[in-house]
Amino acid sequence: MTKVYSKALNEFTQIDRLIGEYRGEQPGPTLIFTAGIHGNEPAGIFALKDVFKKLQSQNISFKGNMFAIAGNLSALEKGVRYKEADLNRVWHEDSVSDICNRTDHSSEKELLEQKEIYNLIKTIIQNATAPLYFFDLHTTSSETIPFVTVNDSLLNRKFTQQYPVPMILGIEEFLDGPLLSYINELGYVAFGYEGGQHDTLESINNHIAFIYLSIVFCGCLKRSQIEYQKNYDLLYKNSMRSQVIYEIIRRHEIQTKDHFVMEPEFTNFQPIKKGQLLAKSNGNKIVASESVQIFMPLYQGKGDDGFFEIRSVPKVFLNLSAVLRTIRFDKLLPLLPGVTWSNNKKEKLIVNLKVARFFSKQFFHLLGYRSKQIDSTHLRMKNREAASRTRDYKGAPWMS
Repeated sequence: MTKVYSKALNEFTQIDRLIGEYRGEQPGPTLIFTAGIHGNEPAGIFALKDVFKKLQSQNISFKGNMFAIAGNLSALEKGVRYKEADLNRVWHEDSVSDICNRTDHSSEKELLEQKEIYNLIKTIIQNATAPLYFFDLHTTSSETIPFVTVNDSLLNRKFTQQYPVPMILGIEEFLDGPLLSYINELGYVAFGYEGGQHDTLESINNHIAFIYLSIVFCGCLKRSQIEYQKNYDLLYKNSMRSQVIYEIIRRHEIQTKDHFVMEPEFTNFQPIKKGQLLAKSNGNKIVASESVQIFMPLYQGKGDDGFFEIRSVPKVFLNLSAVLRTIRFDKLLPLLPGVTWSNNKKEKLIVNLKVARFFSKQFFHLLGYRSKQIDSTHLRMKNREAASRTRDYKGAPWMS
C-alpha cells in the first residue's frame, strides 16, 4: 500500500496500483481511469476514491465495468512529479516492448512502475467488453479552469465535445511519449482531463464532477441516477462557461541544464500579446511569438514544458476536417510534390519540407495528421484516424 497526501483536504489515503473497480450487473462498456501519473497531482486519486465509495455504498445499478489505476506510486508517496524519469514521457512503442521483456529494473524505478501499469491495462483490455474508454486525470502547477487535452481523432473529438469545458487539440505533437498517445495508437477513445491547480479543493471537486459525467456519457449510468445537472453546472461554471476548441501552436522546451523562470502570475488561457515577456531562460528573455493565449505556464520544480501558446480553432475548420477525413481525402496527398507514404499501410507520410514548403502543418492537421520532425528538412506525419476503432463505438449514446 502507498500513502498519498492531499494538501487540499489535509489528509492521507492509502492506495494500491488498482485504486478501485466497480463491476456492473448489466453488460456495457469498460472505463479505465488513470490518476497520479505525476506524483504531485493527487487530486484525481482522492476524487476516484470518493466516487467508488459512493457507488459501492449506494449499490448503484451500473452497465459495464469501471477501473481506476494509480500512476507513479513512489512519486505520489513523496509528493513529487517524478523521481528519476517522467512516467508520462516514456510510452514509446519500442520502449514499451523493451521494458516488458526485461527482468532487471533495480536502477530504474519509474520503468518498473511503467511495466506494472502496462500489465494491468493489458489484462483489463484482454478481459474487457467493448467499447473501451480511457481517462487520464491531471492537475497543473498554475491556476486554471478545467479543460480536456485530446489527440485529434474524430472519435476523441466527438466524445469530448459532451463536456462543458475547453478542448485542447494536438498536444501529442509537442510531447514525447505520453501515456494517452500510446493508448490512442491502439484506437480507443482516450484523452486527458486537467481539473485545476494541484493542491486546491476545487480541483478535487472538478474531478469528481468529471468522473460522474464520464460515466453517464459512456452509458454506464442514467442521468437520473446521479446529480447530473449539479455536476454539469459545476464544470460549466468553473470553466468560465467556455467550450472553445484550441490548438497548440508553440511549445517552449526546457533543456536539462537550463535555468528557466516563468514571469509571475500567468494563468491558463490568459491572452498574451506578440513580444510580451513570458519567461527568462539562462538570463535570456523569452517573448510571445503571436498575440494568442498562454497555456500551462510552468510554476514547479520539475518538467521540461516551460509553456505553450494556443489559439482557437474556427468551427468551419472543424466541420471541414470531419468531412475530409470521413471521405479519406488524404489518400490523394502522395500526389502532391514532396509527399510520400512511409510504408505500405498508408498511415504515415514523409513530407520533404524543401519541396512541400507551401503546405502548412494546419493543412495536414485538417486531414487528421500530426507531425514529428525527422531532420531539418523532413517531417513524419501520422494519421490519427487510421487506428480508430470506430465500429466498437457504434450504438454508443454519444455517436447518434
